[in-house]
Amino acid sequence: MTYTRRDAIAVGAGGLALLAMSRAALAVTAEEAIAEFTGGAATAEGDITIRAPEIAENGNVVPVEVEAPGAAEILVLAPANPSANICMVKFGPAAGAQRISTRIRLAKSQDVTALARMADGSFIMTSQPVKVTVGGCGG
Repeated sequence: MTYTRRDAIAVGAGGLALLAMSRAALAVTAEEAIAEFTGGAATAEGDITIRAPEIAENGNVVPVEVEAPGAAEILVLAPANPSANICMVKFGPAAGAQRISTRIRLAKSQDVTALARMADGSFIMTSQPVKVTVGGCGG
């Protein structure tokens, strides 16, 4: 079979449409991410903590630490971002501590949310508000 330049352009355009569709498919809400993570199970408060600044002067690099002793997995969400999923970390049996530390991007001021699936299969959740200021002006 012989392909022409026109065929290549058509395939290229189709590839761009597929790429655009894939990015849209990745944009999930916090509710969707929570439902997928928990399988619809109820969440409770428990021994899970988030450490993040109350005011972030640069929303592009916000330090966040989540600790949940006894967790098998931790999910971090930023519900007001275009895609709420930030990260999910699984811990093996040899993990010394169930803690993650990273820097995340926040599109605007919001509550950063963390969920943990505990070793017994239960789920715990907590949130912490982070105010993102523009240019460090406190506004």
